Amino acid sequence: MHISQMIAGITLDRQDRQPLYRQLYAEIRKSILAGQMLPGMQLPPSREFCQALQISRQTVLNAYDQLLAEGYLRGSVGQGTFVNEDLPAIAERGKTKVSDISATKLLDRISRRGLQHMDPRGSTRFHQGSVRAFRVSMPDLDLFPFDIWARLEARHCRHPKGQLGYGDPAGHLALRELLAVYLKAVRGVNCSPEQILITSGSQQALYLLSTMLLDPGEKAVVEYPCYRGTTAALHASQADICAVPVDDEGMDVEYAARHYPDARVAFVTPSHQMPLGMTMSLQRRMALLEWAQANAVWIVEDDYDSEYRFGSSPLASLQSLDTHQSVIYVGTLSKVLFPGLRLGYLVLPEKLLEPMIQAKAVIDKHTSIMPQMTLADFIAEGHFGRHIKRTRKVYAERQACLVNCLEKQLVHELVCGAQDGGLDLAVYFKQAYDEEQIIEAGQKIGLELRGLGHYADVPGKTNRPTESSGGLLLGFASLTCAEIERSVSKLATLFKAAH
Repeated sequence: MHISQMIAGITLDRQDRQPLYRQLYAEIRKSILAGQMLPGMQLPPSREFCQALQISRQTVLNAYDQLLAEGYLRGSVGQGTFVNEDLPAIAERGKTKVSDISATKLLDRISRRGLQHMDPRGSTRFHQGSVRAFRVSMPDLDLFPFDIWARLEARHCRHPKGQLGYGDPAGHLALRELLAVYLKAVRGVNCSPEQILITSGSQQALYLLSTMLLDPGEKAVVEYPCYRGTTAALHASQADICAVPVDDEGMDVEYAARHYPDARVAFVTPSHQMPLGMTMSLQRRMALLEWAQANAVWIVEDDYDSEYRFGSSPLASLQSLDTHQSVIYVGTLSKVLFPGLRLGYLVLPEKLLEPMIQAKAVIDKHTSIMPQMTLADFIAEGHFGRHIKRTRKVYAERQACLVNCLEKQLVHELVCGAQDGGLDLAVYFKQAYDEEQIIEAGQKIGLELRGLGHYADVPGKTNRPTESSGGLLLGFASLTCAEIERSVSKLATLFKAAH
């Protein structure tokens, strides 16, 4: 390339907010990477750049200095500036178009284990965009006292007291102490603060457990249907996912014992089955514990929204009945506070403490300290308890409103499932409808619908129990009663058109 061509190919935009020297640096770098400026080629003296591009000499020198520092150029005073000869591969790169590299070849570079993390069914890609009716598992953010939270957070920013460096992988001690007291009082969980491990949301907790407790090919029992975040984590760990049907009493423990006697872990949602909403009976809980203890099976109790039980106090946890430290308790604060907080926790049997804490440290050192400290103050000053009490009342009213609207407008199309609590309500089709068609039609009129079939899609499994009845999971917590009434009217119009 001739020097005049080199300069002519460079364009600078004086209206751009980026400094001119950065623009010149980027243009020269791009030419080198594209193979247009070859190794050993001499660059024009700075005064020629100044004259041709109407820029100052300092602008050119600043650009050259950056390129010299990054190794694209070499040179010295009096000898000139050259493209570095030690970059032969860059010249060859310019001859190969990126489009020539197929997507398949790129995927081949991902490990077999890594491919298990890729989810073509979209189980982890919900909750994008603005909130619409009937988004599932979404609390009402307008009810959260962000002014109080901001004040507490600001206090720690003003007075860090050396607490904002690297922390304990297990989590902020003050938060773990407060959680231990809260869980004992509200859920009957038996634990010390040392048994609590703070995670970046319950999803990280499920991933840690799937990875640490199961070798590839080992059996993990899950409810059918079940939370897709659980099966996604198990699929990533290459476990053999074993689906066990649920009925009005929760997971069929006898079915699990008969079909999967060599299972290593059982994942359950006993307080509020995800997604159908029933509560596991005491008889089933005792049978599950007996089976687990007799067969050395870990039980993972995912207690994702037990704070929101309507009509009665929150139930005692499965962990509170465990006398052999077989139960691992998983909790989340996303449903109670706000999902963006990404704080969850594990209550671990003592024998699992050290390996799980070390695994957590490998993944991300520790969960962000500032939100943990803020939450500790939020709990200690009573804001946490008041917020739960307030939102429980509001969500109970909204669920009642939703049930009432559905019974008035869709009594011939839908039947409501369990109404014990939570942020969502399962509804079943009374007639034969295509879930996917209903969901697509809902999107067109501004409804965010999720089919129950989504939770019955177990990755890598074809031998599943009998399919669950078709239906929808309707999130109601983020909607006012007026919004619920309007949205149910839209839903009724949709079903009439589907006839």
